[in-house]
Amino acid sequence: MKHPDPVQVFRMEAAELFEQIESGLLDLLHDPSDQQQIDAVFRGLHTLKGSGAMFGFEALAAFTHHCESAFDKVRKSEAPASEELIAAVLAAQDHMKALVETPQADLEAEGEVLLARLHEAVGNGAGPAVSPLAEAEAPVPAARPSGPSRWSIHMRLPENVMANGTNPLGLLDELRELGECTILAERSSIPDLAALDPTALHVGWKIDLVTDKPRSDIEDVFIFVMDDMELEIREAEAIPTAPQAVAPAEEKESGSEPQPQPAAPAQAERPVSRAAPAGRDAKHGDKAAENVRVPAGRLDELMDRVGELVIAQSRLSRLAGSSADIHLRSVSEDVERLSGELRDTMMVLRMVPITQLFGRFRRLIHDLARETGKQIELITEGENTEVDKAVIERLADPMVHLVRNSCDHGIETTAERIAAGKPAAGTIRLIARQSGGDVTIVIRDDGRGIDRQRVRAKAEAQGLIPPNAQMSDQELMQLIFKPGFSTAQQITNLSGRGVGMDVVKKSVEALRGTINITSTPGQGSDIALSIPLTLAIIDGLLVRVGAGTYVIPLSAVEECLELSPADDRRSLDRNFISLRDSLVPFIRLRELFQTGTTPDPHQKVVIISTGEERVGLVVDQIIGDHQTVIKSMSKLHHSVQTFSGATILGDGSVALILDVTHLVAAGQYQEAQLRTAI
Repeated sequence: MKHPDPVQVFRMEAAELFEQIESGLLDLLHDPSDQQQIDAVFRGLHTLKGSGAMFGFEALAAFTHHCESAFDKVRKSEAPASEELIAAVLAAQDHMKALVETPQADLEAEGEVLLARLHEAVGNGAGPAVSPLAEAEAPVPAARPSGPSRWSIHMRLPENVMANGTNPLGLLDELRELGECTILAERSSIPDLAALDPTALHVGWKIDLVTDKPRSDIEDVFIFVMDDMELEIREAEAIPTAPQAVAPAEEKESGSEPQPQPAAPAQAERPVSRAAPAGRDAKHGDKAAENVRVPAGRLDELMDRVGELVIAQSRLSRLAGSSADIHLRSVSEDVERLSGELRDTMMVLRMVPITQLFGRFRRLIHDLARETGKQIELITEGENTEVDKAVIERLADPMVHLVRNSCDHGIETTAERIAAGKPAAGTIRLIARQSGGDVTIVIRDDGRGIDRQRVRAKAEAQGLIPPNAQMSDQELMQLIFKPGFSTAQQITNLSGRGVGMDVVKKSVEALRGTINITSTPGQGSDIALSIPLTLAIIDGLLVRVGAGTYVIPLSAVEECLELSPADDRRSLDRNFISLRDSLVPFIRLRELFQTGTTPDPHQKVVIISTGEERVGLVVDQIIGDHQTVIKSMSKLHHSVQTFSGATILGDGSVALILDVTHLVAAGQYQEAQLRTAI
């Protein structure tokens, strides 16, 4: 059995920690006093430092230590979570990522600059969280005797703590480092040998600790397991290092009036107790067992195997259909049912919430706002919509470019927005919603909108359209996706070079998706991406054209009609069909594929659509629906835009999958040409 590379495992864990730290920092921008987020960021930095040192990332551990120390001041209310500090920690996090990916690289100079910026941010904001007057009036800690204190600690960890990677002996060693420590094991919960689980922890501990460290240092030992354990920390007594004044009881006996004693802080009087409810350990163990980290490559491999099984099942169904053996048909039906359930389960495993994609843009919006000097807020909707993980990965780069364009071109400066009667802060909305087998993602801004006259003038200047050409609003908007097209008046770090929007469109179309723009001057723009939920297995409509078999994605099919010989003859020159008082252009696939065969007497028209655009595809025969396992085309066929992939049928033959987006665009172009000729 091949064991995973420990360094690679650490990199996976580090990625999760970076995401946790970044999310907490961005949340603090909205509420700098959120102690829960402050603690979460500190724990993330502390874990990253410890894990980095454990796996040999010494440079990472040393650098992270400084960030942790700086943020510890925020945790102890010695410095506020200022915007400058958060920006400095975010920049430092980028440096940590580089240290994780390339630990051998010489990044010391860059790290020193970042640490100087971090220390400056902490220094500028350092200071007590209360006013000087309140500080003067607060009880002085000297009320308690100076010197070490004796602490009584009772701890019991969950039974599954070792399975989760926590070493209890390590916690005890950390307590020993704080001072003189006496440890007594509680063995009353150890079961009989027959019922003993060697992987579970059945022992608790009572610790007597003498230390001059504060309570917070003791609590920090348990910072990562405190939520799941039973822990009680009680100060037993203070050990004086100098002769003490007469005790209040002695003063009373001698007849003198006792002086009022300053009240000790409530935290010092109340023990820290975090007792888990009954049965929590078992539940926690069940929850931990439910979540298993699996590399994405293994899921892809499993998906390939499921795809092969679906193809084999299709062949088995074909053989059983031509056989008179009842038992063979029964087995074929069982295999078909099981393979269908396995396919559906596998599809669910590959689906991830789109919040994993949307979450990346919180940091991007923060950085863009600082870079442009604009006030920009991000609002997300439909984060729980689930999409295939492969779609998420391939959508990230196109969406980054679209969001950057919206911030640069769309959102106005603060002065311009106030002059226009708008709120000072611009808004970028990321909206996701599912519709059938597709998911629609909308990037919406409330900026200045798109200047159509400037788009037209730029297109005419570049020779993309003739002067004064008649175009619909959507056709005009699609010019933005032409290579080299840009309406920016000046080149910035974000946009203006005319590179990117054409790549965005190609990337979306490579996912068998569409992209549309709508804009209202002075109110903003919407960029809508319509993408299939999955790229692995789809429901398809199997059709025959000549001697060849093809697959049309079923999610794009609206209806099927019969093309009578009379309608076929009437439409020879125009290729239009009347559908409920509207004309729909259609494409004769037999002519497009140059089959060289005569048409069947009763041809069929499959009406397909992408959004509001509809086109008919004339085929010779509709065979039926088919579970389509998508296979990528070879590099030699990348320039063939009519097909988006291929699949293997039950008889072992290959059927090509039609690219609906390209065919609809071709049909609309054909319609425009005919209308121009008229």
